[in-house]
Amino acid sequence: MKIESGVHSKNMINFAKEHDDVVVLSADLGSSCEIKDFAEELPEKYFSMGIAEQNMLSWAAGMAKEGLHPFLHTFAVFLYRRPLDQLEMSIAYPNLPVALLGFVPGITTPGGVTHQSIEDIGILRTIPNMSIFDCGDATDIDAVLRICKEVNGPIYVRMLRGEIPRLFDPSQPTEFNKGRLISQGTDIALFSSSICTEEAMRATQWLEKQGISVQHVHVTTLKPFTDPLIVETLKKVKYGAVTMENHTIIGGLGTAVGEVILDNQLNTRLVKVGINDEWTHGASKPYLMKKYSLDATALIRGIEKLLDRKLDLDEKELEEIRLEDYDAV
Repeated sequence: MKIESGVHSKNMINFAKEHDDVVVLSADLGSSCEIKDFAEELPEKYFSMGIAEQNMLSWAAGMAKEGLHPFLHTFAVFLYRRPLDQLEMSIAYPNLPVALLGFVPGITTPGGVTHQSIEDIGILRTIPNMSIFDCGDATDIDAVLRICKEVNGPIYVRMLRGEIPRLFDPSQPTEFNKGRLISQGTDIALFSSSICTEEAMRATQWLEKQGISVQHVHVTTLKPFTDPLIVETLKKVKYGAVTMENHTIIGGLGTAVGEVILDNQLNTRLVKVGINDEWTHGASKPYLMKKYSLDATALIRGIEKLLDRKLDLDEKELEEIRLEDYDAV
């Protein structure tokens, strides 16, 4: 597994050079959202809107109506909390091609409750015409701009920044509304997203040593949620499903899987692992992942609940499992 930096920065510059209609809007967070180099290299395509997100979304709507394809850059919370009315009425209602790139999703920031988007998917899944994409590694990020073009409508992207792991083989690009099958199994269905997938991969390696067979699917598209792989996986396993997400367990990946179980009348148990119904605090990402049940240990505890039995978990043994020595899958 490689660690890469500045993935989006390079991608955005190259993509804008290839597409005349692409423009970038920033809410005074150019450096924090990896578009500082873009502003320097393509100033005619860069618009700094200041700390005025409602105005930025209104501008984006007007640009889209005139044939441009705006890509908005700011922290995730500032794309849906304060400007929700502009998002719904000016962009989603007329179904305009506007890409909302939301950085530091969930607990990936130490900024505390004002900067942590732990309920964004639950809110945005309810908006008609809105698509939602959640990045988990550098290969997912490589696909984002292409996917935004393919969707050609409102799309919200949970974007990662800085040093990003490359968990998946770039020769097998991420596709919209199609999960990535990481491991095949018949005991448990495991659906993970965002930064939780790396932890889920660690847990899966430990579970396999315990003789527990896991069908692990990495999910990037949260809306639409019609990938046939979800139903196929649920039908394949014996004991049920576990979901793991960088989001509250209300309204996100776990809820979407639960809806699929209900809609298809599947006799399948479901355990949701993620942030409980509470506000999160500011701290380092490793600390927050442990505190709010987003690490490999929390996942195994969830699987114990699904199996109705305790597993002989030695947390030190689990901590020794690292993905650095593994090639991208």
